[in-house]
Amino acid sequence: MNKIILASQSPRRKQLMEMAELQFEVIIADVDETPPVGMPGKELPVYLAKKKADAIAHKAVGAIVIAADTVVLLDDDILNKPTDAANAVDMLSRLSGRMHTVVTGVCIRKDDKEQSFSITTEVYFRKLSTAQIEHYVSNYKPFDKAGAYAIQEWIGVTGIEQINGDYYNVMGLPIGSVLEVLEREF
Repeated sequence: MNKIILASQSPRRKQLMEMAELQFEVIIADVDETPPVGMPGKELPVYLAKKKADAIAHKAVGAIVIAADTVVLLDDDILNKPTDAANAVDMLSRLSGRMHTVVTGVCIRKDDKEQSFSITTEVYFRKLSTAQIEHYVSNYKPFDKAGAYAIQEWIGVTGIEQINGDYYNVMGLPIGSVLEVLEREF
């Protein structure tokens, strides 16, 4: 297989690529992630993944670029990365006892060939107490995570009662789907 570049600074995406035993290097794609006015939340992850792939294209001639972006949607609201502890507590309080969706958009590109797709997973939180939410935020500091949580951490073990879809999608990269596209298309 050709050289692979992961256009992401996410340690979770890096971990999933390593777990899949892919040989790759990381080039961070620094892009403005502000959603275009009027863009539906479910379309944003693919839009941003393409934008990240575009941002490093000049450094990746001849290589396969994998770029991704994940959003947490509660109803029609995008829950981005929290700005501080109070914002994280607020987000988790809103997610408590509810179902939300996690959408990851992926763009896989080699020069002029591109495959883009998104995967959606439904996540159901148990009703969380204020003490549980504050414990998680103060001990795990989820400030770099969309929706203010990571499914593979304490809150996932204790607070998530069900998911419908790809677990690894919730971590930030639907690695099985990525491997399928790589095998089929690249």
